[in-house]
Amino acid sequence: MGLSDSPGGVGLNPRIVSRAQAAYLGVALGDALGATVEFMTPGEIRRQHGVHREMRGGGWLGLKVGQVTDDTAMSLALGKAILANGGRVEPLACAQAFDAWMRSKPIDIGNTVRRNLVAFRRSGNPVAAPSEHDAGNGAAMRVLPAALATLERPEFEVMSAVCAQAHVTHNNPSSDAACAFLAFTVQDFVHGESLRAVYRHRVAPFVAAHPEFAFRRRRRVNPSGWIVETMQVVMQSLLDTDSFEDCVVDAANRGGDADTTAAIAGMLAGALYGLDSLPVRWLVALDPHVRRECGEQASALLACADTSASSCARRPV
Repeated sequence: MGLSDSPGGVGLNPRIVSRAQAAYLGVALGDALGATVEFMTPGEIRRQHGVHREMRGGGWLGLKVGQVTDDTAMSLALGKAILANGGRVEPLACAQAFDAWMRSKPIDIGNTVRRNLVAFRRSGNPVAAPSEHDAGNGAAMRVLPAALATLERPEFEVMSAVCAQAHVTHNNPSSDAACAFLAFTVQDFVHGESLRAVYRHRVAPFVAAHPEFAFRRRRRVNPSGWIVETMQVVMQSLLDTDSFEDCVVDAANRGGDADTTAAIAGMLAGALYGLDSLPVRWLVALDPHVRRECGEQASALLACADTSASSCARRPV
């Protein structure tokens, strides 16, 4: 779609820009595909669609073909806030962006997100209280802008950015672990690392350090919004397929919280397989405003990641 021609940060390899754009579009494509079958079981999906692999809209939200939900919308809200804040990922700016998004009356919003943004309105504190009950996937689904804005930064800065956006609504150790894993993994893929290499130095150590995320015990289907089940689907779909489309289709057809699992799987698969792997028929069906904004934000966020870029906040997005 010509997206890779968008400028990146100073000195950035065009292939890095292209893979970052593919990751962002992967979020939106997975979201739009998965939303049709959200909250359905795999059996219900098979009876209604066979293998669900086309943009259809509909679903419990009654979406238009190619319309996205909160997964993509919150990512774009976060990306816009980061760019307006000179590339910095700070809790107050994130909270204000998410609150403005919620005030726009979005088509869908998670319970944990809503509850903690209402608390922010009342207290002015952008950091939610730590809670064992906030181990949902709402922070992980929107982590990509923070990962791209810190692509060339030290590990501690990546962690700081990841937690700054996450803790506005999800201040929970399991959520933090998943968000950090996703941010570093998508950065690995954007830099061109192979799936085999990333499994060896990223996936295996992650599961060893956080055994609750082990994903080879059984095939996870009908996942809830719990971050552990989300990540089990994402890792199975990514590792058991060999193309972007197959990865996203596999995640979506497991049902449950299908828009989020497919969005996160699409993010990783997009970064791994690149722009040329994205199905043209899906891109054509995707909301054109969303398609354009994903590409533009990816490039602009990479400019923030490049420590020599000084005009990040003035980039038009």
